[in-house]
Amino acid sequence: MNNILICDDEKDIVSALRIYLESEGMSVTAAYNGKEALEIMQSPIGNDIHLILMDVMMPEMDGITAMAEIRRISNVPIIMLTAKSEDADKVVGLTVGADDYVTKPFNQVELMARVKSQIRRYTMLGAKGTSEVITNTDMITIGGIELNDKAKEVTLDGNPVSLTPLEYDILKLLMTHPGEVFSPKEIYTSVWKENMIGAESTVAVHIRHLREKLEYDSTDPRYLIAVWGRGYKIEKGTPRERKV
Repeated sequence: MNNILICDDEKDIVSALRIYLESEGMSVTAAYNGKEALEIMQSPIGNDIHLILMDVMMPEMDGITAMAEIRRISNVPIIMLTAKSEDADKVVGLTVGADDYVTKPFNQVELMARVKSQIRRYTMLGAKGTSEVITNTDMITIGGIELNDKAKEVTLDGNPVSLTPLEYDILKLLMTHPGEVFSPKEIYTSVWKENMIGAESTVAVHIRHLREKLEYDSTDPRYLIAVWGRGYKIEKGTPRERKV
């Protein structure tokens, strides 16, 4: 059973979300501000959470701050709950570690599709508590980056790199097509499995996160290269030298 943490200071919204999720066979844990959500994720209960639905505007600790703190200890998928007027918060939320967002008022079908998509991706990448014996490997190596798709692990120069499910999927897409340029829309469609207005900014945020984790100088990347006006690619073979 998938366990969902709902964090929203409006109890009516929490109740409605609980009904939606439980009708799909999921269990729900509720928090009513970011501080409570963080405390839950820091407790043993946090090990059994598969996804977080997080409101942005809340008392005591807002959703953006809570997401940033949770990202220090967990890669569990986080979907923001935002109002239509909170476009700036959506960008900030994606920057600090949210995987997706849903705009209030909710469309139940859309909400459940996004929840299931994120849980499926998280489960495929090996959620906490999942053990698997790796009998063989499916390795992709480009320069110092090594991606083990069987173990769902990435290393940089032999050192493990912790990626969110979306970051992993983007990296895998680029590494399996070295030298090929993908537009932001192509990346979004391939990784998120849907079309979306504003894909450019969403993809750009995740590329920036990947650079921060995989590049020694994220302002002068060797691997994840932007092709002006076209999109992104990963250099094939030996990565280019950094500028001096």
